[in-house]
Amino acid sequence: MNKTLKTFSLALALVAATCGAALATPSTQIWIPSTDVQAYKTVHLGLDNYTRTSKHNGVTTNTYDAGVTVGVLPFEKLQMEVGVDYMETGTNSATDSSPFYFNAKIGTPEDSLFPYSPALAVGGYNFGTKVGVTTQNITYALAAKTLPVIGRISAGYYHGSGRVLVDENGKSANDGVLLSWDRTMSEISDKLWAAVDYQSGNSGAGALNFGVSWAFSKNVSLIVGYDIYNNAYTGGKNTVTTQLDINFP
Repeated sequence: MNKTLKTFSLALALVAATCGAALATPSTQIWIPSTDVQAYKTVHLGLDNYTRTSKHNGVTTNTYDAGVTVGVLPFEKLQMEVGVDYMETGTNSATDSSPFYFNAKIGTPEDSLFPYSPALAVGGYNFGTKVGVTTQNITYALAAKTLPVIGRISAGYYHGSGRVLVDENGKSANDGVLLSWDRTMSEISDKLWAAVDYQSGNSGAGALNFGVSWAFSKNVSLIVGYDIYNNAYTGGKNTVTTQLDINFP
């Protein structure tokens, strides 16, 4: 009986991994959440895709994500955003039948609590609607500080569903660290931004990612990045990601 349950759990995890190459996106770096929060009444539209670099063996489905995030608090030192994403692989999988995911975040900017204080954020994402399949239910806490010349360093911790976030053996792999570096490359152009981020763990959520962004205008930018999954059995083949971000107004 235990072996049967373990096999069933792993099967669900692999199904969920077909959408594992994307996050129900709060304000992010390349892959992990950031401490940034959408300003009050700002509506953020994100159009992301994750395209596999190989179609041989393992998880090879591409993932497409359209999301809306809205800033909902009118305060300078305490900000909050909520969002919803429509995410699918186009394969009529179990995850595609429940494509809506929800996220929320509350945070404080740098220097808002006291001089030189870090930015802080707590939130959650990948709150799906199909229990045991899309309910990754990842919660997290992050701190970030911008250092002269170096850029912004972020660190935090996450915890999610032990039923959905599992490794290739069906064992829970539902928590770990969040790390990132990002910086506006002003030596080249104030429109150019670069980032590297990492989410630990052997579930489909674990990955090392890097990319660059170009701001075409104040409200429109495009990220191009590369995602290396910690565990090819659960995360699948590496992906190239493009992420179009548009803010209104």
